[in-house]
Amino acid sequence: MRKRKNMRGVGMMKRFSTVLVFMILLGFAATAVAAHLSIAMITDVGGVNDQSFNQSAWEGHQRAEKELGVKVAYIESRQDADYGPNLETLFDAGTDLIWGIGFKMADAVLEAATNNFDQKYAIIDFAWENTPDNLIGVVFKAEEASFLVGYIAGRMTKTGKVGFIGGMSFPVIWGFEYGYRAGVMQAGKDIQILGQYAESFTDAAKGKSIANSMYQQGADIVFHAAGGVGDGLIEAAKEQGKWAIGVDRDQNYLAPDNVLTSAMKRVDNAIFNIAKELTEGKWQGGHTVSYGLAEGGVDIAPTSSTHVPAEILAEVEALKARIIAGEIVVPFSKETFASFEVK
Repeated sequence: MRKRKNMRGVGMMKRFSTVLVFMILLGFAATAVAAHLSIAMITDVGGVNDQSFNQSAWEGHQRAEKELGVKVAYIESRQDADYGPNLETLFDAGTDLIWGIGFKMADAVLEAATNNFDQKYAIIDFAWENTPDNLIGVVFKAEEASFLVGYIAGRMTKTGKVGFIGGMSFPVIWGFEYGYRAGVMQAGKDIQILGQYAESFTDAAKGKSIANSMYQQGADIVFHAAGGVGDGLIEAAKEQGKWAIGVDRDQNYLAPDNVLTSAMKRVDNAIFNIAKELTEGKWQGGHTVSYGLAEGGVDIAPTSSTHVPAEILAEVEALKARIIAGEIVVPFSKETFASFEVK
């Protein structure tokens, strides 16, 4: 009996070893597949070190390289005319998934996807009604994070006047503006909001000039959704001893004593998630992915607790829950803002 029992144990060990070896081989195979996959991105004119969403996108690529083993690369665009040629360069290089970063690349990405139906493409901040099967659009409910920082601004202003600086007047940026305006309204209906568009995402000098003007008019907190233009705002906040609110990434490190909070848009997470689908053979185009508070795609910055009182942060958490539950529908345009009511 003992001998038969031992033989059964030996058999079980052999089967276990076989399964273990098979699992290891599967792991090696998955790693090998990932190592042969490549993803690359093309920045808009803001460049890869814009301290904003291009930089966040590249951080997502770097994480995919580190954790998934895929090859990553980027090409910077100096002007809008570079988008098409840069897309062609990555296509000629045999890149498995090509990313266009920013709504300004929409036309170029759509044309490339239409002309190269066997090539996989994705874009940040744009969606089509009829997305080609080889293309994924990724959008964010930036208005939700903007609502939260607007509420913080409304609760913390000492002058009853705050500001907003937009990059270019476009639906993506309108979401930031009107979400912010609604958040300020949620905090106090009598608070005045100064707003201006720079019609640029790179002109830091213009951002500084606009910010200085707003501070001189009495605003003590200014939020930007303007890429590199926001660098000028943050510089002005440092010089004037005022508050700035960052965007896309946690921008507190740019001015630890003057960046109150940031409306984060987790472009890095979106890039990584879709890269993971690619490595797992689950990538599927022809649709748009939307990231909001519920999906962990937007939020306020972790460093908010440095300057924002705990009681206000608790109120923000309650607002998050109400937004996720659908009790508060945050406006994202002039039309939706017109019908917004404080609840």
